[in-house]
Amino acid sequence: MADKKDKSAYSAEQITVLEGLEPVRKRPGMYIGGTGIEGLHHMVWEIVDNGIDEALAGYATSVDVTLTADGGVRVIDNGRGIPTDIHPKTGKSTVETVLTVLHAGGKFGDGGYKVSGGLHGVGSSVVNALSERLHVTIHRDGKIHEQDYERGAPKGDLKVTGKTDQTSTEITFYPDATIFQSIEFSYDTILDRLRHAAYLTKGIRTSLTDEKTGQRYGFYFEGGIQSYVKHLNVGKEPVDDDIFYVDKTVDDVQVEVSLQYTDAYTETIKTFANNVLNPEGGTHLTGFRAALTRVVNDYARKNGLLKEKEENLSGEDTREGITCIVLVKLPDPQFEGQTKGKLGSPEVRGIVEQVMNEYFNYYLEEHPQVARKIVGKALLAARARKAARAARENILRKGVLDGASMPGKLADCSSKDPASSEIYLVEGDSAGGSAKSGRDSKTQAILPLRGKVLNVERARLDKMLANNEILSLIKALGVGIEDSFSIDGLRYHRIIIMTDADVDGSHISTLLMTFFFRYMKEVIDGGHVYLAKPPLFELVKAGRKTSRFIYDEDELEIVLDEEIARRVTEGTKVDTSTERYKQAGYVEQKRYKGLGEMDAEQLFETTMNPEKRVLVQVKVEDAERADSIFNKLMGTEVELRKSFIQTNAKFVKDLDI
Repeated sequence: MADKKDKSAYSAEQITVLEGLEPVRKRPGMYIGGTGIEGLHHMVWEIVDNGIDEALAGYATSVDVTLTADGGVRVIDNGRGIPTDIHPKTGKSTVETVLTVLHAGGKFGDGGYKVSGGLHGVGSSVVNALSERLHVTIHRDGKIHEQDYERGAPKGDLKVTGKTDQTSTEITFYPDATIFQSIEFSYDTILDRLRHAAYLTKGIRTSLTDEKTGQRYGFYFEGGIQSYVKHLNVGKEPVDDDIFYVDKTVDDVQVEVSLQYTDAYTETIKTFANNVLNPEGGTHLTGFRAALTRVVNDYARKNGLLKEKEENLSGEDTREGITCIVLVKLPDPQFEGQTKGKLGSPEVRGIVEQVMNEYFNYYLEEHPQVARKIVGKALLAARARKAARAARENILRKGVLDGASMPGKLADCSSKDPASSEIYLVEGDSAGGSAKSGRDSKTQAILPLRGKVLNVERARLDKMLANNEILSLIKALGVGIEDSFSIDGLRYHRIIIMTDADVDGSHISTLLMTFFFRYMKEVIDGGHVYLAKPPLFELVKAGRKTSRFIYDEDELEIVLDEEIARRVTEGTKVDTSTERYKQAGYVEQKRYKGLGEMDAEQLFETTMNPEKRVLVQVKVEDAERADSIFNKLMGTEVELRKSFIQTNAKFVKDLDI
């Protein structure tokens, strides 16, 4: 963290102007990614990140967000306050310059922020341009300054409205409803962002208040990223309670790393540069991985845990079960791509590698019990990897995964075009038989799955390859697994999970989604995984061959109410002493509990016909939250699973036991 400095040093000279603001309202997607719900929340991130930048520079200790009762968002940070003096280039107050000129901010030129995570200084002006109205209040230099804006244009000059002994920046904005598809903010989405901000910026307090509901929640983590690691490991069994942590600055690059090993079979490594998440990693991740592999192997050799003739542990072995945060802070980071998904600054690799080599080696030497547990877990991973390799090679020798022969129970489609082909993963042989009989054989393939699919959350690859259902699935999809995985081999662009609408069906769906999330996430990310939605009810009318199929309880209520109201309007006598479906003119109301209750024609028309069916696309909007949920539902901690079910049971409207 930078040392505190004289606040007067932050003035108009440090605010550099690059270009105008006019394009923002015409092409908002270029600046905030779109006008949907993500773009709307991006507005909040831009203002919040300005406060976080003040904290990174050592001047702010809190960022508070309020969802106002009248639909706005207020963000207050107790940093230095935006400078209020006249900017030498624009001739306007620096506050107005920052809020009306694109690329005007303290992130350009000398004397501003040494490190910054914001959108290159365009944040405040973009938010102003896309807001119906915005109000700014600055506490600085003993005075309170205020100014109002409408769709990016000032409604008057910056005015002094009082005296103060505080410093802060307060911005309240109201998104323009003519630009955004919705202007309803998500409390939980903003809360998650503020939680992460508190984890990544040691010593900062963040809070969120909703004036409409009275909800208020705040975060403060003295441990910073150590607390983050602990949070990510809830529900997992740590190899040891101790958490490794280092914070070291080398050549103006600050490196913070925290890690802990667990009993999981997958790795969780999150990398950040200047508090911006880099989901694709980058040079800091490369440096970390290289150092970790070297240090663990060196320790294992030195202490006789790896025999002389044994081969080194692979990087994959040393990372199994690890939960790690790598956070670097540096001036002028180089990112690859507009989304900052990957850090490209070349000097960072060597610095992270140097810090990890030195301090993780110290840690293992000073914590021999932890070190032996880490090496022991890596050795087990290596043995499992060799067993999986042997199993995979044996399977490959038999031609099981090379696409030469498909699983015997797969009813493939005749089309060879993946874009027009789809595969149904169907629960049970009975429903599989109906699906095979009723399908469109040109484009629809059917793979029946017998019984419960293996829970891959608790299994390594060698065990997975020994499971017939998982093996059939891998084989049918054509993408391979782990080292041999390639999305280019995908044989069907729609993978549709079709299970009964009961507890067992939901369990099987969850098992399959766990498999895709852990081992084929690219298939989910590509938008290829769907859940079929079979009907829950069939309403039958007298004297008609056709029935009306209903997909959930809410739809049933609406249909029956509308039908009863229509009959009353037409003058039809309604017997209120009978069941509701009879009042609506139906002679029977069937409740389906399984796909096997429908014949082939009904199953196709209700659940498989592209013109009538209902499909739910599986998306991962928050990978960290998804990881936590899968761990709770499919992991070994019974109490966590029980708590999750009890907490969320109120959201389940209809449950078959």
